[in-house]
Amino acid sequence: MIKKCKNKKIKISNSGLSPTNSIKIHNHLDEEIYSKVAGELPLTLKIDNLEIITLMTLGTRPEELTLGYLRNQNLIENIDEILSIDVKWNIGISNVITINKDTKKIADKLQNKTVTTGCGQGTIFGSSLEKLYDNSLPDIKIKRSEIFSLLAKITKYNDIYKEAGAVHGCALCNTDEVLEFVEDVGRHNAADTLSGKMWLNDLPGENLIFYTTGRLTSEIIMKVKRMGIPIIISRSGVTNMGIELAKDLNVTMIARSKQRSFLIYNNKKNIVFD
Repeated sequence: MIKKCKNKKIKISNSGLSPTNSIKIHNHLDEEIYSKVAGELPLTLKIDNLEIITLMTLGTRPEELTLGYLRNQNLIENIDEILSIDVKWNIGISNVITINKDTKKIADKLQNKTVTTGCGQGTIFGSSLEKLYDNSLPDIKIKRSEIFSLLAKITKYNDIYKEAGAVHGCALCNTDEVLEFVEDVGRHNAADTLSGKMWLNDLPGENLIFYTTGRLTSEIIMKVKRMGIPIIISRSGVTNMGIELAKDLNVTMIARSKQRSFLIYNNKKNIVFD
C-alpha cells in the first residue's frame, strides 16, 4: 500500500462513504433476499466556488478523486497552489480553495471541452492537452512472467465488484505487488483517484504499472501520461485512438489480459519474453 499523505500543507476533509448498501429484492425462485447495490452519487467539483463539472461516483475517496481529476485535466498544474479540499455530501459539492483564486484563468480553460466515452464523467477540457506532448515516457522493460504474476495478484482485489458488481477497478502496481487498488462506478473516476493519491504523496510514476478493468481509450492514455506511468495493462480491449496516442506518448500498452495470455498493442520492445 502507498503510505499516508506526505503533503501536510493542504487541509483536507475526510468524507468517504460506504461503497454499497443492502436492499430487498427477489430472485428467480421468487424468494425475497437481501442484495448489495453499488452507490452512485453526484459530486460537483468547484475551484474557489467556480463550478467545474459534476461526477457520478461511489463516493469512497472523494478528496483524492477531486485532486486527480483536476490534475489529469490540467486545471491546476501545481499541487502547492491548493490550500484546502472540502467535501460536503449534504449539498453534493467538493470545493477546492487555491492560493491565487484566479477563477478567470480556470474559466478560460473550461471553454473548450469534448464529450467522451468516459463512464462516470464524459467530458474532457482542452487544458488536458496542454504540455501533454512536451516529453515522452521512458522505455521501461517488463518481463512476461512479471505480467502474469501481477495479473494473478489482481484477482485478490475487486471486492466491491464481487459483492455488488457495477464498478470498474484500477490499480497502481510495481513488478512485485499491487500498491493501491480503487473501484468506482466509472474507470475514469478510479484512475483519477489514484492520480490524486500519487499527487498527494509526491509519488513519481516512472517505475509504476497502471492496471484497469476498463477499455483503453485515448482519454485513459492521456491520464497515465499525466501520471508519468509508462506501462498500462487492461483486461478489456483498446480503441484506435488509444493505440495512436500510446504510440505518440511511448506508452507500453497491454490489453485483453488474462492469467495465461495477453496482447501487446504498443512497445513490444519493452516486453522481455522470459
